[in-house]
Amino acid sequence: MSARPRLAALLAAVTAFAAVLVPSASAHTAPKVPRTAVLDGVRLQQTRIRLEHGDPRLRAALRGLTERADAWLDQGPWTVVDKPRPAPGGDVHDYLSQAPYWWPTQPRTADNPWGCPYEQRDGQRNPEVDTGTDRQGVEKVFDSAYDLSLAWYYTGRKQYGQKAAQVLRTWFLDPATRMNPDLDHGQFIPCRYDGRAIGIIDFSQSYTSVLDAIAVLNTGAPGWSEADRSGMHDWNVAFRTWLTDGSFGKEEGAAENNHGTFYDMQLAALAYATGDEALTRRTVLDARARRIDPQIAGDGSQPQELARTRSWHYSTFDLVAYTRLAAIGRHVGVDLWSYRGPEGQSLVKAVDFLLPAATGAATWSYPELEFHRYAASDVVHAAADAGDARARNAVSLLEAPPGGDLWALRPAAEQLDSIAG
Repeated sequence: MSARPRLAALLAAVTAFAAVLVPSASAHTAPKVPRTAVLDGVRLQQTRIRLEHGDPRLRAALRGLTERADAWLDQGPWTVVDKPRPAPGGDVHDYLSQAPYWWPTQPRTADNPWGCPYEQRDGQRNPEVDTGTDRQGVEKVFDSAYDLSLAWYYTGRKQYGQKAAQVLRTWFLDPATRMNPDLDHGQFIPCRYDGRAIGIIDFSQSYTSVLDAIAVLNTGAPGWSEADRSGMHDWNVAFRTWLTDGSFGKEEGAAENNHGTFYDMQLAALAYATGDEALTRRTVLDARARRIDPQIAGDGSQPQELARTRSWHYSTFDLVAYTRLAAIGRHVGVDLWSYRGPEGQSLVKAVDFLLPAATGAATWSYPELEFHRYAASDVVHAAADAGDARARNAVSLLEAPPGGDLWALRPAAEQLDSIAG
């Protein structure tokens, strides 16, 4: 054999050996970056790469996430048409929920089946709101779609993506089971109101999880088709239009407490998800003077939320909306964390106000019917990620919520305690 063939054979052998040790780029292409609204898509991609390389620091969180996803596999799907009676008006595709803090005052009789009139008991949840309406079903849709889509993205297990697709398709898209894109009958009060503007918070407190789940599935999940992508885009455009143009949306947008904050957060996320970045940016920018200035005091307290019977819950709850809104702002070049109001108001101060109770260093001295220290854990994580040194030092002292701390895999604040309202 001449020198040239021997050299060619040697190079071929070296190339083959190297291919065993170093897989080709085509064998391990980088995962796609989801165009998420609240979650940071690039961070999700980096986390997935770390998982693929066996990062031991992420194993516990991944185990917690997949356990949640596994629990959803044999549940659902859910639909608005399954409730025992339709919303007022008779359309089975209309969403229906009941005001959580309103209670009957009279015995139920044939002539008065609801026990009307109803009275308000702030912070005391009427258990009947969880039966006969869509509230429980929609919360399962939000939670399962989020858990399953993220579990698929991080593990590649097709059953997670397929289940998430089925859940979303059944609730929002299939003609026989889909929900109409409005909340005309949210938080109705028997014998008083067929629906109220504040029913919008049924969606605004968690619907951004669905928007992010869709973005994750759009990176190539099995069972999620182009028709599904297009259908959800159209549904979200219709829902966004209902929020901006309808009387309920305008009323909720004018609210001066957590309802207004969550409205802005939901609108900004929907605008971003449907391609209107100008509306996204405008909504986040307007929240500085419109929300932070009047809602957060110079010391970081939230006076309107402290006046509630569940002041800890609502103080952390409002900050869930703010921290998500700040996350959305990143995508359109707005740094909400750096904003300081005329009296020193800021998101950093609002989170720092919670730190003594969140870390267990001090008791919460305001009214609270059911204190859960872990309710603040996610918003502290968010502040730490945004550069708040006090929050960063507090992270190791936080109480993990039930099911474990999943921040490493889904770095977006969730409402971690059990009361919804």
